[in-house]
Amino acid sequence: MDTPSDHLFPPLSDDPEMLRETVVSLLSEKQKWRAERVVWQQRTELLTEQLRLLRAKVFGRSSEKKPFEHPSLFNEAEQDADGDDGSPDVTEADPSETGEDDEAETTRVAAHTRGKKGRTPLSPNLPREEVLHDLPEDQKICGLDGHGLVEIGRESSEQLEIIPAQVKVLVHVRIKYGCPHCHQGVSIAPPPCRPLPKAMASASMLAYIATSKYADALPLYRQEGIFQRYGLDLSRTTLANWMIGSGNLVQPLINLIRDRILEHGYIRMDETTVQVLSEPNKSAGSKSYMWVQCGGPPTERAVLFDYDASRGGKVPQELLEDYQGWLQTDGYDGYRAIGAQPGVEHLGCWAHVRRKFVEAAKGAGKGGQHSKAQQGVKKIAKLYEIEKRIRGRTPQERFEVRQREVPAIFKEIREWIDELSPRVLPSSLTGSALAYLHGQWDRLVRYIEDGRLEIDNNGAENAIRPFVVGRKNWLFSETVKGAKASANLYSLIETAKANGLEPFAYLRHVFEWIPSAQTLEDFEALLPWRLTRDMQPKPCSTG
Repeated sequence: MDTPSDHLFPPLSDDPEMLRETVVSLLSEKQKWRAERVVWQQRTELLTEQLRLLRAKVFGRSSEKKPFEHPSLFNEAEQDADGDDGSPDVTEADPSETGEDDEAETTRVAAHTRGKKGRTPLSPNLPREEVLHDLPEDQKICGLDGHGLVEIGRESSEQLEIIPAQVKVLVHVRIKYGCPHCHQGVSIAPPPCRPLPKAMASASMLAYIATSKYADALPLYRQEGIFQRYGLDLSRTTLANWMIGSGNLVQPLINLIRDRILEHGYIRMDETTVQVLSEPNKSAGSKSYMWVQCGGPPTERAVLFDYDASRGGKVPQELLEDYQGWLQTDGYDGYRAIGAQPGVEHLGCWAHVRRKFVEAAKGAGKGGQHSKAQQGVKKIAKLYEIEKRIRGRTPQERFEVRQREVPAIFKEIREWIDELSPRVLPSSLTGSALAYLHGQWDRLVRYIEDGRLEIDNNGAENAIRPFVVGRKNWLFSETVKGAKASANLYSLIETAKANGLEPFAYLRHVFEWIPSAQTLEDFEALLPWRLTRDMQPKPCSTG
């Protein structure tokens, strides 16, 4: 009688040849199942890794700052603007707790106590009004001997006072003159100078609206409500038209800023999305892009925004037509064509590389601080330690220190990549980070060739941050004209801030003077680096 085991394990043949074929077949089946098991294990590890990273982004902190590193070195505009995601920081591991036999690096930090910070004194530049508090006359008599009291000193304390925005109407009255005898002809003062000829907004009104939206991320519909509280009925459409007109008005200054960026020889570039509802040949929900360029010498910093419907490589080629010099970007392939043009030296961004290793370490879970990815974070931190030490030095000093100290770290990282890459699954987060580092290597190592260059593209990302923050509030642009006007006003405000100017005061100055500007010298006089921090806006002198 047959037993169940006879069906599961049929009897082996006594024929040696058939027995050999059976063994070969079983071994082949075993190899097949082993291969499938490896594939499923890899798939499971990848999904688990992605799940950990997703949880870190949703529930963790977005900050990449680490206890063993330096503040404000690695923040990226888009990530910070997207909100605090709460992911746990990837911290430096205790080598004794790891199962790794790789070289461990530790730093001892002396214990210290932190004193309580005192109150920050109020700026001496703020206007001050003295309020005198005196005793009544009947109390200025000594209670002991009846003699009159005399002043022997004063005590003072400061208190902040604020005057809310006030709206008033400027009534321009033009007096007419005529001859009482011949009664021929009439003389009258020229009309006042207006930034927008047919608009009832003054220079200060336009500056206030532009600063509120583009510097303080206050959408026009909210400003509409604020003005209504002041008793002013201004529709959102009117405000939008004023901003479009203001953006067109400053176009000559934008052209001069572009010239200054292109002639300096070092540009940092980035891009981010923007939604334009009435974009020709595109659906309302499709993405368009705002491109930003940063450049100029230290005393003439320039930030330039440009709107385009595309993210293609033709956009930077058009924006940087005939440019010669250094170009620093992230690893986006859209910059590859312009970076390959003769005369353009393409730089990479170490902050983007580091981000990928940080994400890989987060994907490794609780053991992330002991992972291969965390080794990459530590190695990159050595480069940033040098940058912190030479910050503020002259380009020549920076160049000399980098040439002396950085090549050895580059060699260490390059050997680490070559050794680790064959041992890491290419589709894993760590494998992707290594592949990105390897693919960007030739551009990443070039920043030590010129002391003016930076290790990363954070300057461009910080410049684009106000736009990203504002976008979360106003969400989209209605028209292409509005997007281009916004680009111009963002450019002017961020360039003013980069040169130490208060945006409202600067824009008011520009809007008061630019209607009367006629020559190149007139427009150049309105550039932010031609003005001082305590500039006093003056009205234009012509009609």
